[in-house]
Amino acid sequence: DSMTYDLDINSPIIEPDMLKKYSNLRCVRSIMRNWGRTQEANILEQLNAGARYFDLRIARKENDPDPNRLYFYHGLLTRTDVETVLRSINEWAEQHPKEVIILALSHFKGFGSNEVQLHNHLTAFIKNLFGSKLVPKPVKDTPTLQKCWDEKQNVIVSYDYYEANKQSVFWFKIVYFYGDECKCVHPELLHRRKLLYFYVCGLNLTLPENAGALKYVFRWRSLASAVRHSLPTLQRWIQTQAAKSPLNIVASDLVTEGNLVTTIVNLNETSE
Repeated sequence: DSMTYDLDINSPIIEPDMLKKYSNLRCVRSIMRNWGRTQEANILEQLNAGARYFDLRIARKENDPDPNRLYFYHGLLTRTDVETVLRSINEWAEQHPKEVIILALSHFKGFGSNEVQLHNHLTAFIKNLFGSKLVPKPVKDTPTLQKCWDEKQNVIVSYDYYEANKQSVFWFKIVYFYGDECKCVHPELLHRRKLLYFYVCGLNLTLPENAGALKYVFRWRSLASAVRHSLPTLQRWIQTQAAKSPLNIVASDLVTEGNLVTTIVNLNETSE
């Protein structure tokens, strides 16, 4: 949820479905924004702090007069549209040709009967915007950093839509392992993924989807307050993982806080 710093309090509630009927209540939207803002730094600040993976969840605003305009969302829509943000990312990528960034586009909420048109417009925009900087998805081996530099390519786009994946510049969906899910994954599977695929270890605090969420809402003023309380524990956990299991992409709330980026980068010196 890389764009949640930009959530619009005047937006209708996009999810969860059980709260949509309260969209006309500003107090509910205010709580949604406080607990949906997983990032406080804007996209350029995240880039400058060292973030290189961006979880971009996209939605269409109902009854938008612009037939192709899209926004990001997390409970509420963002104020800034998708194309404006991607232009900013492109400018940064041009200024930092040796920094490889990964953009994971997913969810595509509210596309409805215009699904094909909206995807065609967005994928064409991405190809035209980033152009030769796009790293093609690998046929066999994941490209090395050196190869990206040699080819002057530094933008990887993962696009979670089957028709887009037929195009060479759009990588398949990146698997996201959420912190609130207890699933046994065979170690050999992770070792194979380490060589062939990207996957995300998500260090995200998640509210219960029932009345149990209220005790957290009443105890903490916002998600950011709760995350700051837990970040030291999460960072210590990250430091212990390098020797236990392969890590690939690490995603976190408040990614620019503390020494999170430095801690993750340092894993490259300790892991196999």
